[in-house]
Amino acid sequence: MLVPHQELPAADAPQPMEVVAQTEPVSTAESQPAEDPQTSRFTWTIGSFSRLNTKKHYSDVFVVGGYKWRVLIFPKGNNVDHLSMYLDVADSGNLPYGWSRYAQFSLAVVNQIHPKYTIRKGRTTAGTMEDTQHQFNARESDWGFTSFMPLSELYDPSRGYLLNDTVIVEAEVAVRRMVDYWTYDSKKETGYVGLKNQGATCYMNSLLQTLYHIPYFRKAVYHMPTTENDMPSGSIPLALQSLFYKLQYSDNSVATKELTKSFGWDTYDSFMQHDVQELNRVLCEKLEDKMKGTVVEGTIEQLFEGHHINYIECINVEYKSSRKESFYDLQLDVKGCRDVYASFDKYVEVERLEGDNKYHAEQYGLQINDRYEFPLQLDLDRENGKYLSPDADRSIRNLYTLHRYKFDDERVTKEDTKKALEEQYGGEEELPQINPGFNNTPFKFTKYSNAYMLVYIRESDKEKIMCNVDEKDIAEHLRIRLKKEQEEKEHKKKEKAEAHLYTIIKIARDEDLKEQIGKNIYFDLVDHEKVRSFRIQKQLPFTSFKEEVAKEYGIPVQFQRFWLWAKRQNHTYRPNRPLTPVEEAQSVGQLREVSNKAHNAELKLFLEVERGPDQCPIRPPEKSKEDILLFFKLYDPEKEELRFVGRLFVKALGKPSEILTKLNEMAGFSPNDEIELYEEIKFEPNVMCEHIEKKITFRSSQKKALIPGVRYPDVPSFLEYVHNRQVVHFRSLEKPKEDDFSLELSKLHTYDDVVERVAHQLGLDDPSKIRLTSHNCYSQQPKPQPIRYRGVEHLLDMLVHYNQTSDILYYEVLDIPLPELQCLKTLKVAFHHATKDEVVVHSIRLPKNSTISDVIADLKTKVEVSNPDAELRLLEVFYHKIYKIFPPHEKIENINDQYWTLRAEEIPEEEKNLGPNDRLIHVYHFMKDPNQNQIQNFGDPFLLVIREGETAAEVMERIQRKLRWKLAFISMNRPEYLQDTDIVSARFQRRDVYGAWEQYLGLEHTDTTSKRSYTANQVDDVVYSIIDVNRIHGLLYMVSFPYGCLQLSDNMVLCKVTIE
Repeated sequence: MLVPHQELPAADAPQPMEVVAQTEPVSTAESQPAEDPQTSRFTWTIGSFSRLNTKKHYSDVFVVGGYKWRVLIFPKGNNVDHLSMYLDVADSGNLPYGWSRYAQFSLAVVNQIHPKYTIRKGRTTAGTMEDTQHQFNARESDWGFTSFMPLSELYDPSRGYLLNDTVIVEAEVAVRRMVDYWTYDSKKETGYVGLKNQGATCYMNSLLQTLYHIPYFRKAVYHMPTTENDMPSGSIPLALQSLFYKLQYSDNSVATKELTKSFGWDTYDSFMQHDVQELNRVLCEKLEDKMKGTVVEGTIEQLFEGHHINYIECINVEYKSSRKESFYDLQLDVKGCRDVYASFDKYVEVERLEGDNKYHAEQYGLQINDRYEFPLQLDLDRENGKYLSPDADRSIRNLYTLHRYKFDDERVTKEDTKKALEEQYGGEEELPQINPGFNNTPFKFTKYSNAYMLVYIRESDKEKIMCNVDEKDIAEHLRIRLKKEQEEKEHKKKEKAEAHLYTIIKIARDEDLKEQIGKNIYFDLVDHEKVRSFRIQKQLPFTSFKEEVAKEYGIPVQFQRFWLWAKRQNHTYRPNRPLTPVEEAQSVGQLREVSNKAHNAELKLFLEVERGPDQCPIRPPEKSKEDILLFFKLYDPEKEELRFVGRLFVKALGKPSEILTKLNEMAGFSPNDEIELYEEIKFEPNVMCEHIEKKITFRSSQKKALIPGVRYPDVPSFLEYVHNRQVVHFRSLEKPKEDDFSLELSKLHTYDDVVERVAHQLGLDDPSKIRLTSHNCYSQQPKPQPIRYRGVEHLLDMLVHYNQTSDILYYEVLDIPLPELQCLKTLKVAFHHATKDEVVVHSIRLPKNSTISDVIADLKTKVEVSNPDAELRLLEVFYHKIYKIFPPHEKIENINDQYWTLRAEEIPEEEKNLGPNDRLIHVYHFMKDPNQNQIQNFGDPFLLVIREGETAAEVMERIQRKLRWKLAFISMNRPEYLQDTDIVSARFQRRDVYGAWEQYLGLEHTDTTSKRSYTANQVDDVVYSIIDVNRIHGLLYMVSFPYGCLQLSDNMVLCKVTIE
């Protein structure tokens, strides 16, 4: 059934993947029992109870699960008029710091006359009452019931709880081994690993785990062609292959960022809840497309596609028809259904579609928590196959078995039958009356644990679906790539575990300065993160490390001199002093502790190597206290380049003029060329680079640079440019997700500078036609309001969003200059044609001091009206209600059309000559939400004239003769349905009202504009829905869906819960 190609392929055709039944047993509900807790019952008989004078009274100590417990009671109540009773950790004062233990328990006061009236609270052996459970620790060493039972009942001898001045207390305690989230090993405990949550991706993790646990699907994904040159972040097949491989062979939870990047998601998308059903459809569609022309073509269809048949039989005419449609999932009603079978029954029942019984599937936004049951085995052949079409193959046994594990993102745990079924049904649970004889009110509580995702596998196809998947199914390049990743990860893990035994020594050399200065470094000397690192055992003598350096660089030990770096006040690093012979005789660990005040694991050193005329290493010169080591950079203003040219030892009391010849030689200049010297002082927050007098001593300066002229003629101006340089990625506002081009700008560029550069990039002559919009760093979207013409001073002002700086700007090319546009008001007006069923949105651009009359006059030149004398009006619509009819003289400057819809329409002739008793009222579309006892508006509202004495039937006939919608008078958002004979005008007050609490005429009917792919046919017909289970190829997913319906896929039924 699941093999894509049954016929023998041609020799040069792709070979079908091999399907081998899995030999090891599949983990089912029955084969994975949960560990039973250690349970014990303790009975405490308290004599002379009425004579107890202590506030607290403890029982003897008893042991459960290796822990000591006791019962604590307050005979006269813990500041209440009830008996107070708790379970207490007996030795809490002597336990080690950080102790904790987890227990489920019940406490009881025995009725010694009528045992059936025993008052018991908490867990019972039969499991008929809700567990009282607690994690006991030093802060909460006792837990129980402050108001266990009224003292008046306890001390009343006729009640049977106090007999012969004796009270009998029972405690039942079950100690469970606690699952420590931080130390729990999912792979060790269950054989599976979880997926990491990126923020709000639990729904996606559930879907991925479900798909992974369909071995045939996993095998098909592995057989999708990918290459070693593909990148997971840009290829959904490779990202999914990588994810499945890691789920199969990794020992730790797996990240999903590469997969979501392949979806085109950014960080913001990962923090948004998406529809798991929609994600499944999109993912399957993309995979289905990628599988075309490969050995696994058709896998998605074979696994998940089914068919259902709609039979339509009209009542008043002789007409019957049937329509067969394919599906990947079915939507079954959950509301009002006890279990899955009831949902199937409702799906296939005959339904008369008229009046209140009209089918509608619009309540997708409704979240429900009603009890909804699902069985361990789902039998779709029940009751003589009533769910099957007449053409279904009855030889196939459609019996499905539940397979389950609990996937909680990173953690995977086994579930026992009770938790996997009974406790996941949702709804409310009512505790049985503890003392029926006293008419206690039953206690109800809402169960917030619902089915998340269940997988049913058809028994007859289990061997095919649960086939063996091993490394032979995985492409070699993928195995090599992922094994290398895993090895690197293990290596890093090992290094981290052994980090306390090692010191990281980072060695910077002249070669590093030459490589970095002018590319990554301008102000400082070197980025220590990009130099050679050595991981050295702390016990190793530093002299031995020098030998390793000699092997690495080919520099004999005697020619090496190491300097310690020092961090200066301007946050830069300079070689401070060379290591002394005493320091070099120490171990690496000792040297790090002496030299590193920050006490981190790194030791930063500069390796000084002097070279002779033949460039061979020579012994470093002797250094006296008067010698200063200076580093020199050369700035070329014509090329706008900065580079490292070398270092020199100079005397502290020497003068720059004494080494000018040497500096010219280092720079490649003639010996007598004029050069200027500068000292770098600081780079942040502002650049400070000062000119050096050649006749002052070196003691007053430390680092120099050289120059002549051009755009940045000297070192300070160039460093200022570098400091403020900013690469900005520009995107068209119409395509806000795609970079269009990038420009290197300065944060100090003015508004005019920026738009001129953008206009030049776009080949636009007039920069004033460029309008820019800033980027919202949180939503990763353009800000709602564009930047006004010269509304900011500098580029930096455009990029800063609260405390974050972006590198993205959005641009628009306008048809008129922005200053001119800003003097105009642009309104988007939706024109509703009087006789055609069409709505066209027009942009009206007028001076800000214009009026509504000017808008209407301009609109008339752009739209088609029913007749030349037609009059137009402008309405303000929000959330499907009319909030305002604009008067003609109102100014347009303050009208906000960003959130409010502006609608223009012709004024009907019947409204132009209203009689004294005629009323112009609002008519809105609505539907009722039965669960929240509210109504929801939708669609386009409109105005209607009602005549004095006009009945509801007459009004309804005028509204729409062909639709049988309910007519209701609505006030304060509450509908009052009108009868055909009701006088409509009598319901409305004699005033014009607008807004959320107005009175209006409501049309109740189904919102057919649902974004869902399934809509109902609204006809007065009889509809039969029959599922073609013949195309259900083995897997049925079932889901408690958040929108009041069940998502059933033919082979898989997918589900998600909203409670998290």
